[in-house]
Amino acid sequence: MTILPSTDRRNQFIFPAALVSLLFIASLRIVLENLKNSHHNRSFFWQPGGGYRVVRQPVRVSNDEIIEKGCNIFEGKWVWDNVSHPLYTEESCPLLVKQVTCLKNGRPDSYYQNWKWQPDGCNLPRFNALKLLEILRDKRLMFVGDSVQRGMFDSMVCLVQSVIPEGKKSLKRVPPRKIFRAEEYNASIEYYWAPFLVESISDHATNHTVLKRLVRLDSISNHSKQWEGVDILVFESYVWWMYKPTINATYGNLKNVQEYNVTKAYRIAMETWANWIETSINTHDQKVFFMTMSPTHLWNWEWKTGDGGNCFGESQPIQGPYWGTGSNLDIMGIVKDVLGRLRVNVRVLNITQLSEYRKDGHASIYGERKGKLLTKEQRSDPKNFADCIHWCLPGVPDTWNEILYAVLLQDYRKF
Repeated sequence: MTILPSTDRRNQFIFPAALVSLLFIASLRIVLENLKNSHHNRSFFWQPGGGYRVVRQPVRVSNDEIIEKGCNIFEGKWVWDNVSHPLYTEESCPLLVKQVTCLKNGRPDSYYQNWKWQPDGCNLPRFNALKLLEILRDKRLMFVGDSVQRGMFDSMVCLVQSVIPEGKKSLKRVPPRKIFRAEEYNASIEYYWAPFLVESISDHATNHTVLKRLVRLDSISNHSKQWEGVDILVFESYVWWMYKPTINATYGNLKNVQEYNVTKAYRIAMETWANWIETSINTHDQKVFFMTMSPTHLWNWEWKTGDGGNCFGESQPIQGPYWGTGSNLDIMGIVKDVLGRLRVNVRVLNITQLSEYRKDGHASIYGERKGKLLTKEQRSDPKNFADCIHWCLPGVPDTWNEILYAVLLQDYRKF
């Protein structure tokens, strides 16, 4: 005869089983919700001891994202593309500063946003913010240089910030640094103000405008201690050197101020920087890039029959071969020479020629001067007040970052 368990005994079996089932269903729902909402490329595996183990999958680099061997991505042309470009808008990136929001500041045309750089013989991979963030996971990317380099930082932040949920990103200003954090990736994109790379009396992050510039050609430690251990460093230094043909500088003795030819001073400063690179960079864990000069378009007689004007009113790129006098070939030669003698692999982002064509992309009269938007009177005098050094965003600096992304993607694939 079969003896059935009592009601109490049945409950002893039913309630634990039901509880286990409910816990399992709840856990499964959480996992599915995470899979739905996650921005990461990851998989979930149930562990025998209980709970789920997250395994991050590598970023997949498709065949159309591979730059063909031998293709020079810095040689090509600008093509009109109002479908895929711009990659973001002023409205979609509230972190942009007034210096670069040209449309908001009154620029009447937006054509400068719709040009795409097309290398000869190959294509740049389309920028993918999620892939870049995965590449940057647990890493620091730092842009070092002047306000042009700050524009590249602003651009990179705008390129990635929209895919990060609110509450999972932040932007802090810790002079002379700006730090953008992507919390879920434990990644940071940073900017560090160092207009000469070596130390100078213009190193204050906000109060750096001086009538008589002075640099310390052999001193870099105050800056370099902020660069130590950074995973990806992107350096740039040019326009602050070109204020005059000569510059006041010290070497060794701080009291011994001499007037140096700018190209000579630039070489000495670059050698000081290069010595730090040689002695401080761990090539297994760190990547170093040097960005060539960002061109200026100060005199329109260089690309057309001029009227004494500049980049103001320009809405189309220059077609055909062009090299402006705002880009110093001697400086280019110094960069090539100093980097060529380094044992550490510092890769050059040669953005000068491709940016030379973009006379249309500057802030012109639609930016800031000394931290303030131009007045009506100043805008009516573009010959004296147009900014033909800095760039509108979205715009040309986005292409610089597309190129940087392409290189980092190739590195990731090889690794």
